[in-house]
Amino acid sequence: MSLARLFAGQETTWPPAARHIAGPWCLRDGQGGGKRVAAATLEGAFDPAAIPEAEAGMRALGQDPLFMVRPDETALDADLAARGYVVVDPVTILSGAVADLAAEPPPPVSAFTLWEPLAIMDELWAENGIGPARRAVMARVQGPKTAVLGRRKDRAAGVAFAALCRDMAFVHAVAVSPDYRRQGTAVNMMRAAAQWAQDQGATSLNVLVTDHNHAARALYASLNMRDVGHYHYRMIAPQKA
Repeated sequence: MSLARLFAGQETTWPPAARHIAGPWCLRDGQGGGKRVAAATLEGAFDPAAIPEAEAGMRALGQDPLFMVRPDETALDADLAARGYVVVDPVTILSGAVADLAAEPPPPVSAFTLWEPLAIMDELWAENGIGPARRAVMARVQGPKTAVLGRRKDRAAGVAFAALCRDMAFVHAVAVSPDYRRQGTAVNMMRAAAQWAQDQGATSLNVLVTDHNHAARALYASLNMRDVGHYHYRMIAPQKA
């Protein structure tokens, strides 16, 4: 699976409010939905003289300049570093075979897929830092999508979002209430998402996780999901008081 396909799948399943092409850049209107939907990406030949155009475009959208840097963009990365942009949130893309993940179903009544999300699901997301702006990203997805509700001890314990791009399913916004962590809720939700993805014709299930999220990386490793790509963001370091 090529990185280009993975990045396209990421954007299809977690889209910005709008995209604008400005010279060699794709600028995104994130409307507060996080870095992934707000970062500028290089879509043409790199020209250092074009960076101010991207910066101005992002500021015009009411956003601080933020660039996503992909693995082959070493010249862009070096130029941004020289301008004072620092690396934030290195991200790994992890992928697993849907057939393998769906082969072991979650225990009965431990995880459900449904759309639209229930009110309790919105509450769980909000309690775990996934507010209205990020949930608006889910609402924007045009293709097949589902929310996933995890249950533990007859209580709503976790929530996630999954969407499809061709034969790739992506799982985003995985959240488990603190009282129910390390009890299998996230595993059950991932297996439920895999079964949904299989029903939609997907062959791979993919997640994006920041490198410092060691608990999530351990979870996905336990499901035999492997590293298939990396990227990071660069932004100007905040000024110290």
